[in-house]
Amino acid sequence: MNKVFLLTGLSLATSAWGQVALTEFRVAFYNVENLFDTIDHPQTLDDAFTPTGEKAWTTTRYRRKLNQIAQVMDSLQLPAIIGLAEVENRAVLEDLVQTKALRPGSYAAVSYDSPDLRGIDVGLLYRQDHFRVDSAGLIRIAFPLWLEPEGYTTRDILYVRLDGGAHHLFHCFVVHWPSRRGGELASEHRRLWVAQYLRRALDGLLAVDTVAQVLIMGDFNDKPDSRSVHNVLGAIEARDTTYLPGVFYNHMMALQRAGEGSYNYRGEWNMLDQFVTHGIGWPGAWRVQEVRVYRPDWLLYEGKRPNRTYGGPKYYGGFSDHLPIVLDLVWQSD
Repeated sequence: MNKVFLLTGLSLATSAWGQVALTEFRVAFYNVENLFDTIDHPQTLDDAFTPTGEKAWTTTRYRRKLNQIAQVMDSLQLPAIIGLAEVENRAVLEDLVQTKALRPGSYAAVSYDSPDLRGIDVGLLYRQDHFRVDSAGLIRIAFPLWLEPEGYTTRDILYVRLDGGAHHLFHCFVVHWPSRRGGELASEHRRLWVAQYLRRALDGLLAVDTVAQVLIMGDFNDKPDSRSVHNVLGAIEARDTTYLPGVFYNHMMALQRAGEGSYNYRGEWNMLDQFVTHGIGWPGAWRVQEVRVYRPDWLLYEGKRPNRTYGGPKYYGGFSDHLPIVLDLVWQSD
């Protein structure tokens, strides 16, 4: 990895790294629901996820959780890029990539600690046989006192520039926007604010590289047609039409209209987890072969909702309260 930096703009560099060119690969994103280690870190509010805490979070439960996440990714044939939300730190990602199921993927991890009060962050895994990290950093979100008089902190936006050789350079952003705690409308201003940060970073990137290949993935805590995603970020529905420079495309809108979702709230499916792209679908570039919510029966409780790890303090031992989303890309030469 070349460097770590706090992003106020995005710098670009030519890569001289080469390898066998990719012709297709898979991207997955998964909010894994509270992947904490078992250690009490005094600087964050993680006390509940310790052996003596409210959740009785033991090494056995931690290891089970790691193997469950690995099982999901193994069943997806070890995606080349994996975005993750609700991971406590770099150490849990290192434990994850060392599970038996993920070791064949030769994954490396990228993650940084954020100011989130619980210490919950985002991370990215990538297969080292497909990509290398050209550069990585974060976008630190600051809320002004006029917007949040009592102060508020949230997760950073993770940025990773992945070099796949043969001009296959991808600008990856992994997000986990502020929750809907307190109500969707009462909390909306926070997501609108974060969306502005991301949009400014994207504008800076496109000012330097108008044909940049951008992969944005994450838990937006909003739907594809919500104001934060559709109006502020400016992500419009991806259709089988001409893809234009400077336009960001949301690949989950059609699935949302079909009644699908990645998160189930009180019996209603919500498409909170999304892929947004730029520079995908043009002639002589990558195109989307398929996008879907991954929902095998074994990830669901009674076939109705995600089989979660906890419900309050009660331990269920399931995978996560979200379902993974999957994006398959193929190279088109003209």
